[in-house]
Amino acid sequence: MKILVIVDSINVNDSSGSKANVALIQNLAACGFEVRVLHYTQKEISLTGITCIAIPEKKWNFLYLLSRTERLFTRLTKISVNASVENWFGFSFTFFNDSNSIAKTIRKQKDFQSDLVLTLSKGASFRPHHALLKVPELHPKWMAYVHDPYPFHFYPRPYDWIQPGYAQKEKFFRKISENANFSAFPSQLLQEWMGSYFENFLKTGIVIPHQIEKISTKEILLPDYFASAKFTLLHAGNLMKQRSPVALIKAYQKILDKYTQAFEETQLLLLGPASYYENELNDYKNEIPSLIVENRNVPFKEVLALQKKVSVNIILESKSEISPFLPGKFPHCVVANRPLLVLSPYNSETRRLLGSDYSYWSEADDENKIFLLIEQLYLAWKNKELNELNRLDLETYLSISYLKNTFEELL
Repeated sequence: MKILVIVDSINVNDSSGSKANVALIQNLAACGFEVRVLHYTQKEISLTGITCIAIPEKKWNFLYLLSRTERLFTRLTKISVNASVENWFGFSFTFFNDSNSIAKTIRKQKDFQSDLVLTLSKGASFRPHHALLKVPELHPKWMAYVHDPYPFHFYPRPYDWIQPGYAQKEKFFRKISENANFSAFPSQLLQEWMGSYFENFLKTGIVIPHQIEKISTKEILLPDYFASAKFTLLHAGNLMKQRSPVALIKAYQKILDKYTQAFEETQLLLLGPASYYENELNDYKNEIPSLIVENRNVPFKEVLALQKKVSVNIILESKSEISPFLPGKFPHCVVANRPLLVLSPYNSETRRLLGSDYSYWSEADDENKIFLLIEQLYLAWKNKELNELNRLDLETYLSISYLKNTFEELL
């Protein structure tokens, strides 16, 4: 089977979305499929055993000149006109030029007679999907992967907000749902959520979860702030505005107040960008020496190595009625095989996969319950009774063999 993949980026250090995309691409190749990747990373990147083609940006055309003029105007005047442009056209001039650039490269792949064309993207960008709408001859082979809700006004609270050009963006996504022969989602809840807005996704959709990938971390030196002899709780990931760590920190603080030896025996690591909470975190760091905050992008392999060595990994989501997302770090936490403290809505994909009877779950703002869960984990650690996650069912669900069966059954 030949699969043509069109993707925004294959730079694993630029976002969690790129990490998830690369893991999927590599596992498709490991299934024995012949994979060719067209990527818009804007630099040469190779993946072992996979043909990767960097898509060049089209230059010196009308859209390119408009986009550069807009940037120059903003730089000189400090006035952004991007919202006005998107309100009028739906997307920026840069987006349209990027889409045309991607479409041009897709049309050149006549030497690769693919059985499937898979579009992947990241963050709020669906440029590969927009580009493939312009190549209708490939629509019967098209699988549109939808990694997050789109547009933003279809996000569940508290994430939902109105984007400039929201109506055009909604029409764009309806076209995807109507033209892609297949659609794919990282979670069952996300397929159901998006299918409530674009009903065709319920007919064409399959679930392809984020993948476990084989990455060696033996050569990685663990950072000095990590004390392997201590009971260590780790949250690795972006602390966005809607993803508050305050209840977690306060619950941890209660552990320190109740158990005097915990000052020397424990640490809480928060790794990843946290600009919205920077002032609060600095205040807590001054009060709690065992709270370690790395407000930056920590290298991917370093995070993977830590996840395997800490006592407990944490998945932190927003306070909401539903979380249809499958966190990108979920496969990493499963394969790390450490106990998993899940702070998510009752109705979340993470909780659905772990099971309704999973012990270490709480709403993200329930300080008292989080304290009780950390206490339970801490005392088990002290008594040398802290069990590993041991979820072979999830390892299978996120594995290459499951992925291969899914594609073979589909095609």
